[in-house]
Amino acid sequence: LAATIGTGNIIGVGTAIFLGGPGAVLWCWLTGVFGIATKYAESFIAVKYRVKTKDGRMQGGAMYALERGLNMKWLGMLFAIFAGFASFGIGCATQVNAIAEVVYTNVGKPLGIHEQTTRIVIGVVIAILTAVVIFGGIKSIASVCEKLVPFMAGFYILCCIVILVMNYDFIGPAIAVICKAAFTPTAAAGGLVGSGILMAIRYGVARGLFSNESGLGSAPIAAAAAQTRNPVRQALVSSTGTFWDTVVVCLMTGLVLVTTIMKNPS
Repeated sequence: LAATIGTGNIIGVGTAIFLGGPGAVLWCWLTGVFGIATKYAESFIAVKYRVKTKDGRMQGGAMYALERGLNMKWLGMLFAIFAGFASFGIGCATQVNAIAEVVYTNVGKPLGIHEQTTRIVIGVVIAILTAVVIFGGIKSIASVCEKLVPFMAGFYILCCIVILVMNYDFIGPAIAVICKAAFTPTAAAGGLVGSGILMAIRYGVARGLFSNESGLGSAPIAAAAAQTRNPVRQALVSSTGTFWDTVVVCLMTGLVLVTTIMKNPS
């Protein structure tokens, strides 16, 4: 859950609706449903072909599967290099930018603090906090995640439920709009942007994968570090994470955004 639930559930769904219309939400959900199988397969392979380091820790992922399973070490090395570069974009920049944007809009701007100053301060603070956790090793990361992630996810879902209760009379129309817009071209109406079917599919699938990371090869690296001897068990745990991430959290986010837009079209 720590590897999948986060900013992507909010920013990803929000940009999907903005760029692909309300129908993109349904494609986000469907991506999560099919992504459960993808996450199961890649996590299973990651655990099956992982290795033990000299200090007793487990390491695995697509790079080890390519090297030990397909005897393609060169391709595993390329994956590791590209994954390292990609982590700065999909794993760091998007999240920190979203935090900085929220802090500036709600704190910095009202207080007259320069936007660039706010972003620099947020970046430095997040970097320090992240470094403290990462330098502590896998045990430190696991300890922080097991305490932070359940609270974060639970609190977010609770807030979504509160908003949906406030917008209860728009839930039915929102579901109808999402399902209709996913399969038919729609015009802009009621505060919602118009979009064609291809745009809805494109941004819905793209943001859905950005949210749950199924098939990207990054989440199995964390799965391979788990203390388990059974690849099937860990694969089931990982696929369950995709279910909660996309099918539940993105579902709540999509309904919150669409109902709120319909209630406040201006």
